[in-house]
Amino acid sequence: GAGPLGVHAGVAEMPHPFKMECGGIGADRRNYGPGDLSANADLSEDAHFLAQGLDMAPEADDDSVGRDRLRRYNFFGVADGVGSWRQWGVDPKLFSHRLMHHCADLVREAGRACADDADPDAVSPGASKILQTPISRVPATVLELAHARVIEENVVGSCTANVAVFDGMRQQVHFANLGDSGIIVLRHIDSDVAGALKRDTTTPRPLRQSDLRVTFVSAQQLRSFNHPFQLGWTGREVAWSEDDETSFRRASESCCSSVQVRRGDVVLLATDGLFDNVEIDDIVDIVLEWEERHGFVEDGNATGRTDRWLRGNSKRAESLRAVPELAQQLCQRARENSLDGAKDSPFAILAKENDIMWSGGMPDDCTVIAMHIVGSSSQ
Repeated sequence: GAGPLGVHAGVAEMPHPFKMECGGIGADRRNYGPGDLSANADLSEDAHFLAQGLDMAPEADDDSVGRDRLRRYNFFGVADGVGSWRQWGVDPKLFSHRLMHHCADLVREAGRACADDADPDAVSPGASKILQTPISRVPATVLELAHARVIEENVVGSCTANVAVFDGMRQQVHFANLGDSGIIVLRHIDSDVAGALKRDTTTPRPLRQSDLRVTFVSAQQLRSFNHPFQLGWTGREVAWSEDDETSFRRASESCCSSVQVRRGDVVLLATDGLFDNVEIDDIVDIVLEWEERHGFVEDGNATGRTDRWLRGNSKRAESLRAVPELAQQLCQRARENSLDGAKDSPFAILAKENDIMWSGGMPDDCTVIAMHIVGSSSQ
C-alpha cells in the first residue's frame, strides 16, 4: 500500500565460541579447554546499536514547517572489531563498541534537537550536521561523525561497520556499509508476477517449496580476501593513497544505497560471523520456517497473507514478540556451523578459491539484527 510502514526489530549476539574471560581466544576446542563454549556477549568484538522511534526532520524536502516536517525513523548499526589488534596489546572490542556508542548518541541528539522544547543553542554540531543531510546520506554522515568522536577519545583500533535507517514514510531502508558486514532483504514474490530478474531459474515450479526470495544483498568492500575495509585509528594521522596496502578507509567511502521495502519483508543486518558460516539459501530456509511457525505465511507462500491483512488481522503483536527469536536462531545456526569441521562453510569455499586451505566453519563473533516490516499501527 501507499501508507507508511513500521518495523519490529530484534537483536542477538554471540562471542567467538573460544573467547576467554581474559580476552584471549583459544586456537581450537582443545586449546580452549573442556568448559562450556563462551556465551558472554560482553566479550564480543562485535558491537551494535538500535535507536528507534526518533522523530526527526533531516531535510526540508517539501513546504511543511515545524512539527509537520517531522518523520519517524529507526536506526540500526553493527560493527566488527578487527582481532589482529590483539597482537599489539590493543583490545579489539574497544573501537567497535565506542563507534556504535557514538552512532547511537548522535542520532538521539538529532532527535532531541527536533523536540518542541529543544534549545537551539544546545544542539550539538554533530546533530546539526545530521539534520542538514538528506536522509539517504545520514547513515554515512553518522559513521563519519562517530569515527571523529572515537579519534577524539584516542581509542586505537579498527572495525568494519554498517549503519542503516528505516524510513517508513518512504518505505525504504537507507544504509552505509564499510567492510564485510552486510544487509539482505527477503521477500515473498509470486512466481506469476516475478518478472525476468526475480524468477527462480534453478527449481521447476512444481518442486518449489516456497516463493521467499532474496531481493537484495549489499556489496562487501575488501582490499583482498579476508581483509575488509575498516574505519580505524592508530594514535596518529596516517596519510595514504589508493596504492597503499592499508585497509583503512573513510566513512565517505562506504557503500551507500537505498532499498525499497514492502510490508512483510524481512531485513537482516549482520556481521560476517553470519555470512561466513550460513549459506544464503539456508538463511532463507530459517526465515521461512520462522514465518510459518508464527503464522505469518502458510504453505511456503504469502497468498493467504494479503487476505488476512484485508480482514484486519495484521499480527503486529506476534511480530513484535517473535522477531528477536529469528535473530537468535540465525546467530545460533552460525555458531553451530562455525564449529562443524565436516562441512565447508561459505568462508572455507571462498578461501579455497583464493588458494588458502581451510575446511569447515569459521569460528567468530556474530551479531544479527532482524527486522520485520509491518503495516502502520492503523493497518
